[in-house]
Amino acid sequence: MKKLLVFFLFLSLGGMAQQPVFRTGKHTLESFLASNTVYPAYSRQNCIGGTVVVAFKLDKKGDVFSSRVVRGVGTDLDDEALRLVRMTRGKWSLPAGFDTTTLVSVPVNFKVSGANCDQKSVAEIRQAIQAYRNEQELTNAVLNYYRNKEQGKAPAGEEQRIRSIQQELGYDDEYYDQRISAGLKKIKQGDHEGACEDFRFVKYMGSSKADTHLEKYCR
Repeated sequence: MKKLLVFFLFLSLGGMAQQPVFRTGKHTLESFLASNTVYPAYSRQNCIGGTVVVAFKLDKKGDVFSSRVVRGVGTDLDDEALRLVRMTRGKWSLPAGFDTTTLVSVPVNFKVSGANCDQKSVAEIRQAIQAYRNEQELTNAVLNYYRNKEQGKAPAGEEQRIRSIQQELGYDDEYYDQRISAGLKKIKQGDHEGACEDFRFVKYMGSSKADTHLEKYCR
């Protein structure tokens, strides 16, 4: 079971002028983000929550661009917050004369409960966050290896070491199935960009399990 709390704030480079308005019928920004959240597996399993601040700009059509995490938790929550904000593209009404250089900042606060999270200490959660950051460096080494392999540039004799890293990190068929399942859920939400990131992750882990989805959705 998870709970998601979302707060938002507009920061203008030119002061607090008239603000953009989020519009999706009955949905507020909070309810839109909450209904589309796919709570990331690592943070859910390790009871990690926190606030991720995403900054972005809006073009004249109300599409999100130049989006980036400006303050993150340091886990897969950062990617999910960025994905959610990108999903608001085209759902903003802009006031007349809106300055498209205006920076919009949305703090997204994640809170997970259940799965014995009440028994997790602050120290344990901090250790899990640091472990994620350490694992990211190893994960990037694996991803880069398979990208280079696709281009015929992978160092000779490296694959055994890379496979050992994958095994150490727990990247196996079960994990890839979870990433594919998350990607398909995002497809149903209309988030092809986020889904294709999941499918490409599986591909550049050296697995072919997501190839049909890449062909179908990510060409």
